[in-house]
Amino acid sequence: MLKEFREFALRGNLVDLAIGFIIGAAFSGLVQSVVNDLIMPVVGVVTGGVDFSQLYIQLSGEPQPTLALAREAGATLAYGHFITLLINFLIVAWVLF
Repeated sequence: MLKEFREFALRGNLVDLAIGFIIGAAFSGLVQSVVNDLIMPVVGVVTGGVDFSQLYIQLSGEPQPTLALAREAGATLAYGHFITLLINFLIVAWVLF
């Protein structure tokens, strides 16, 4: 049984999968940095200094000045974080296309 697994692992498919997974993880960090450090600041300037990561709608409780405080106070829709993740996804999809 161990011999069969070793043959499977060394056949190439598992090694290729592991390499692809590692490269994908590194690529994810790179895309995240491009979006958060390069694209979103420009979008923020174009939209009048809006920090998308802090955009939210508070669903319950008293209005709060920050997303973190609003989350502590009750339910929120953090749509700004969603916008950032959507831009991340679109960049990855575009690069892979």
